[in-house]
Amino acid sequence: MQIRPARPGEAAQLTDLALRSKAHWGYDEAFMAACREELTVDAAAIERGFVELAEEDGQVLGFVALTAVPPGGALDMLFVDPPAIGRGVGRALFEHVRGRAVALGLRRFTIDSDPNAERFYLAMGAVRVGATPSGSIPGRELPLLVVELAPAG
Repeated sequence: MQIRPARPGEAAQLTDLALRSKAHWGYDEAFMAACREELTVDAAAIERGFVELAEEDGQVLGFVALTAVPPGGALDMLFVDPPAIGRGVGRALFEHVRGRAVALGLRRFTIDSDPNAERFYLAMGAVRVGATPSGSIPGRELPLLVVELAPAG
C-alpha cells in the first residue's frame, strides 16, 4: 500500500468511496441523500488542500483530507472503502495525516466524527472534547474530538 496526493480528476471516485464508506454503517437512503453534499470531494478542494489517498495495485483503498490553519487544523474526511476495512488502511492514513500536520506546524487538529468512527479515533489518540452540530442532518450532534500534536523536531 502506498499513500500519495490525490489528483483533481479523482474527485468523483473519492466522492463515491466516501458515500460507500458512510453507507457501511447502515444509514438509510434519506440520511445518505442528506449527507451527499457534505461528502462530495471536488477538484478545486484537491487542488488547494491536502487530500491524499491510499492505494494498492492501482486500487484506491481510502483517502484523507486535512485543512490546516496554524496553529490548528481539521481532519475533514477519512474514509476507507468497505472491502478494505480492517486491513490497517485507516490507521495508515491517520498516522500519515498526523505526520503531515506536525510537519505543517500544527499544534492540534479537530475531528467532527461520525459516532460509528469515534472509537477508532479515540484508539488513535484523539480525545472527546464535546459535541458539534452535524453539517447535514438538522438536530443531529457529532462527537467533537481533538488530537494534540507534539512539535516537530
